[in-house]
Amino acid sequence: MNTNAQAPVKEKNKLGSLVKSFKKYYVPFVVSIILLMVSVIFTILTPGTIRSLTNELSPVGKTAVNGNFVVNMQNVLFFATRLVIYIATSFVTSFGSGFILNTIIQKYSKDIRRQISEKINKMPLDYFDTTQTGDILSVITNDVDTLSTSLQNSVGLLVQSGVMLIGVFIAMFLACWQMALVVVASLPVMLIIIGLTFKFAIPLFDQNQKLLGEVNATVEENYSGQLVIKAFNAEDKKVEEFRGKNDKFGNILYRSQAIGTLIEPAMSFVSYITYAAVLIVAGLLFANGSIADIGVITGFIVYVSLFQEPLAQIGQAASTIQLGTAACNRVFTFLELEELPDEGNKPMLLDHSKIRGEVEFKDVCFGYDPKKLTIRNFSGKIKPGMKVAIIGPTGAGKTTLVNLLMRFYEITSGDILVDGVSIKEMSRSELRDIFGMILQETWVINGSLRENIVYNLQNVEEKRLNEILEETNLSHYVSTLPQGIDTVIQKESALSAGQKQLVTIARAMAENAPMLILDEATSNVDTRTEILIQKAMDTLTSGRTSFVIAHRLSTIKNADLIFVMKDGNIVETGNHDSLMAEGGLYSEIYNSQFN
Repeated sequence: MNTNAQAPVKEKNKLGSLVKSFKKYYVPFVVSIILLMVSVIFTILTPGTIRSLTNELSPVGKTAVNGNFVVNMQNVLFFATRLVIYIATSFVTSFGSGFILNTIIQKYSKDIRRQISEKINKMPLDYFDTTQTGDILSVITNDVDTLSTSLQNSVGLLVQSGVMLIGVFIAMFLACWQMALVVVASLPVMLIIIGLTFKFAIPLFDQNQKLLGEVNATVEENYSGQLVIKAFNAEDKKVEEFRGKNDKFGNILYRSQAIGTLIEPAMSFVSYITYAAVLIVAGLLFANGSIADIGVITGFIVYVSLFQEPLAQIGQAASTIQLGTAACNRVFTFLELEELPDEGNKPMLLDHSKIRGEVEFKDVCFGYDPKKLTIRNFSGKIKPGMKVAIIGPTGAGKTTLVNLLMRFYEITSGDILVDGVSIKEMSRSELRDIFGMILQETWVINGSLRENIVYNLQNVEEKRLNEILEETNLSHYVSTLPQGIDTVIQKESALSAGQKQLVTIARAMAENAPMLILDEATSNVDTRTEILIQKAMDTLTSGRTSFVIAHRLSTIKNADLIFVMKDGNIVETGNHDSLMAEGGLYSEIYNSQFN
């Protein structure tokens, strides 16, 4: 797998991907379309009934009896009843179609969100290193909602409009081909209006969705960085940065919506011109006797409305369709990104109850950028049960080395062996079960303190949990909580930075993994707590192979082996006393902290 940061993926048209992903809903979708077509058919039959009803009520062509025109009420009731039945049937089938369609679209949107959630957990870490959090959130929320709204408002509309146009087109020519030609003459004008709208608006709507993601990313960045922003009096600068992006987003949104809204008045103008032309032609035809009854004209006017209504609806929905297309491209571009290969079929290679803890690095090379290696030909062998400290200047490759050990990133070349087994042959889940991790970057979930400590673990005994609280110096804090360890932590600010780190340490203790990785595990705690934690760490690491990354060299003086790294290479190896005696880089760093 490529471990390098992924290049930005150009968003192509993904409508084909949408159609494929909609496969499980084909049957109810077809049922919905059939009901919609039935509704359209009965709507098209309505003008014919109106024509018959008009003729029954019209004096044209009838002979007066005693000065009055006779109206056959039996026929009137018949046609009126048929008209009500047609309209009612059209309403019921249209409602049924809309209900089914809206239901499957909501379920489909839920499926898309589930796929995105699963996709996030399958993505390599380098994706998150190169993509802003706010942009990812924008795909999950705004783009999925926009896609759902577009499908809900446009799919049925497009099908209904297509069937309506074809049906009414045929019905108009059967009713009066001369007036039908007048209506058809207006069709190219309307199509040109719709085509121009799509041509100029679609690029703007694509930009609109991208800029919305950037705006959300900026908001998320400003929210999470409030402490730094305030500490450096950067409020005005951040406001100005946001204003620039927001103004650009607002400008694109205004232009796209302006083009989209122009279509409705333009279509209405063409429609009224068409009505006038049809009535002029109808008058001429009636005058010369080509039309025998007035019902043809009233029925045809309804046909004109039914013919132009779908075109107007498509025009009005153009902006929604375009936004949906842009959102579809972003959603499926994300869903089709390269993900970590599935390793579910890999067998367990180690008996976790018998893991010795021997780790060997063989000529390991790695670089986030293939042209610039961070780790170069790193080799080293750690015996079972050893406490290994990794130190060095910032950027030396300490954390990177641990990330490679956990397969958060894949090595460029070389190999890493655990108890003689290559980590390449092991599944990630098996490898990560072997190691307990305490990271410098603390993370707590919205849940109880208990849930945070026993995170993803089963059957942690209450007695052991109480011991962990004592060992991590959390017992006093827990005793002050209203529900003790079951108190819900509603937000991260409920805990101090040091308390979050203690929770992280407690989580690793509860996991009780065969080997340990500690990355600046005590960087956020005070000196007194650090002493207590160090005792707990000594107990925890006893008999376990452990890797400790630390800037405070006082915490790793008792390490069995110390790797001193610089520029991705091990420059010194030994224990504290031997390295101090050498007077090299380790001695220089140590003395700088205590002198």
